[in-house]
Amino acid sequence: MDSIPNDTHEPPQDTDAPLRIGILGAAKITPMALVRPARAVPEVVLAGVAAREPQRAGDFAIKYRVERAYPSYDAMLRAKDIEAIYNPLPNALHAEWTIRALEAGKHVLCEKPLASNAAEAERMAEAASRTGRVLMEAFHWRYHPLAARMRQVIESGELGRLRDIETSFCIPLPSPGNIRFDYALGGGATMDTGCYAIHMLRHLGAAEPEVLRARALLMGPDVDRYMEAEMRFPDGTIGRMSCSLLSGTLFRVRVHVRGDRGEMRVFNPILPHVYHRLTVHTVDGTRQERVSGDATYTHQLRAFVARVRSGATIPTAPEDSIANMRVIDAVYERAGLRRRGDPASPARAAS
Repeated sequence: MDSIPNDTHEPPQDTDAPLRIGILGAAKITPMALVRPARAVPEVVLAGVAAREPQRAGDFAIKYRVERAYPSYDAMLRAKDIEAIYNPLPNALHAEWTIRALEAGKHVLCEKPLASNAAEAERMAEAASRTGRVLMEAFHWRYHPLAARMRQVIESGELGRLRDIETSFCIPLPSPGNIRFDYALGGGATMDTGCYAIHMLRHLGAAEPEVLRARALLMGPDVDRYMEAEMRFPDGTIGRMSCSLLSGTLFRVRVHVRGDRGEMRVFNPILPHVYHRLTVHTVDGTRQERVSGDATYTHQLRAFVARVRSGATIPTAPEDSIANMRVIDAVYERAGLRRRGDPASPARAAS
């Protein structure tokens, strides 16, 4: 690979100038996660795209009106007029290319999960700190007002003392050849839909849980197609999560919080701008709420710009990402599976 000099970044003097973002790869998530939001956020310019195959980058640039297609990832990272990078590469490539981008002087919005494991996330956080660049994990759901509203209901005390929290994110993905089932690329249900379910648990529990037990159904060696796990928060609240990439139902994405005085159920906290329903049931009665807001990805992109331009606080900073990856690692360990990014032992490799 080309070496990337450390002195290529020349941040603009005008912090009111649009943030010029380059895209690593032509991933299928990019139009929804970045291209469409950029049209609603004038503070952003899609300045470049690079792909393993230059023709794909060129086609992507034309289709989505990106200013320039670069012949390689390294060539784009060397571009002085690109300030930030969006990294939607496969999970196993997040750490390498995010660190390379940070060391090239770029801010990085990296898709979730941030890394293959907690150790990688720690190295990424160190690189961001060392270079003084922004690193933000793209847990878009966290930026919609619904995320804050769920915590407000809990903090109001109307549910009483929390007893347990359940989160689930199960979808059908009947495609065995999909990269989400490739261990070498950081695949597995817990790394995909499960990272959301764990993130929601931690947000609603407002603390870091201990993983008590976990059970997986496998697609192949060490690759989970289904995972369920039970956790305990420091105050004794029990957390349960389930995730699947081969769900028997079309779309099972929900939150269920129980207290000794009531409960809260939320349908579709991941894409609430499409549709969601928040229901609170207590001794005083039942009510339903809808929380208005733009698309989650639009809220997220605005937050990224604000972090880069003014240092605004973000909830998915590297320290949160490391904590989330530690829980993911622990879930795999409790299920008797290797964490992502671990080399296979000779016995396992031969099995």
